[in-house]
Amino acid sequence: MIKTENKTYTPPPDKSITHRALILAAVAEGSTVISSPSICADTAATSACLKKMGVRISASPGKLTIKGVGLRGLIKPSGPLNSGESGTAMRLLAGLLAGQEFDSVLTGKGSLLKRPMARVADPLAAMGAKISSSGGRAPLSIRGSGLIGTNHKLLVASAQVKSAILLAALYAEGPTSITERLSTRDHTERLLKHLGARISSGGLNLYLRPGRLTAKNIKVPGDISAAAPFIVAACLLPGFKLTIKGVGLNPGRTGLISALKAMGARITVKPGAAALEPEGDVIVYGSGLKGVRIRPDEVPSMIDELPLLALAASGAQSVTVISGVGELRHKESNRLKTTLELFKTLGLKAETGKDSLIIKGNQRILGGNPAETFNDHRVAMAAAVAGLLAAKPVKIKGPGCVDKSYPDFFTDFKKIFCKKTGG
Repeated sequence: MIKTENKTYTPPPDKSITHRALILAAVAEGSTVISSPSICADTAATSACLKKMGVRISASPGKLTIKGVGLRGLIKPSGPLNSGESGTAMRLLAGLLAGQEFDSVLTGKGSLLKRPMARVADPLAAMGAKISSSGGRAPLSIRGSGLIGTNHKLLVASAQVKSAILLAALYAEGPTSITERLSTRDHTERLLKHLGARISSGGLNLYLRPGRLTAKNIKVPGDISAAAPFIVAACLLPGFKLTIKGVGLNPGRTGLISALKAMGARITVKPGAAALEPEGDVIVYGSGLKGVRIRPDEVPSMIDELPLLALAASGAQSVTVISGVGELRHKESNRLKTTLELFKTLGLKAETGKDSLIIKGNQRILGGNPAETFNDHRVAMAAAVAGLLAAKPVKIKGPGCVDKSYPDFFTDFKKIFCKKTGG
């Protein structure tokens, strides 16, 4: 039995913001203290790459201090820069390196070597960057070259691609403009403005003029993607109440909350004081859900949480249709395919349409079979939520993949939900 009692949970610091804070602080002038940074395999890869280019980064409890070298202070690394399995690290660093005066190579391991990089290399090449790849995938070889500010119309709804262009634009001759097809998270824009960049925005349009950055301290809020499994689990447990403290509420990241509320979930959001990144508390109550239709323009704000939303939809009244899910194919795994595989293991039914995911409602999670994670941390977290509700135990194969974003996930999840999960 799950204890139906009030619980409080504090998520780990935001990984997406930490990546960006590290990179921008590295090329600012002066020292930046990042408070409450995310410490995981992904952010460690970003730190290691920056250190190989001469950036001094020191750690103390709850803080990282980065001694910025300025836009032109990076040095040529002695060998390839290893992004580990972090797509964010590789794509953002590609933008940073495109405008340097030295040559460099970006590589990685595992699933990262299979992920598409042409989506970032092509717009950078339009600015004059000289980037070669292995069939559109890593490793990326980048030759030092001058860049020219360009007008970009993004073909994919990707905050990573947008951020790579903005980083390159700091080194370009002349201004750079970006028009997004769909709105994506704006962490990079907020940090650039915080550090004194000459950036302006309106609607789906961005405009950046090159110029120096000035160091300024940065506080990282709790990671809403890390909190997502806890939000969905609390929604699905009758009588449960969970208060999530200090979580980031960036409008480009709160799509899961909006979708669950549209499905009838009882969720209360209490914004905190104004800050660089909006944050606050989220209170979630166990409640019945109904099926909904999710539009393509809603997907970018919940792209990392779609396997969890699909799981919630399986127990809702009536069918849920999520449109515009093509980007799921380009995550740590083909997350559209691996979500369907997880469903099959759990005894659930879902199907794909033309760029859509269709989930039948009123289903019961059977369990009883080992759940494959495909080395994808988001799939592992969805399996953990399923394990709370399954009729039979769910053993998760390869649970260590959560280390890339949230090393303490299973420990924290067990503390809140009082049931054995994991491998």
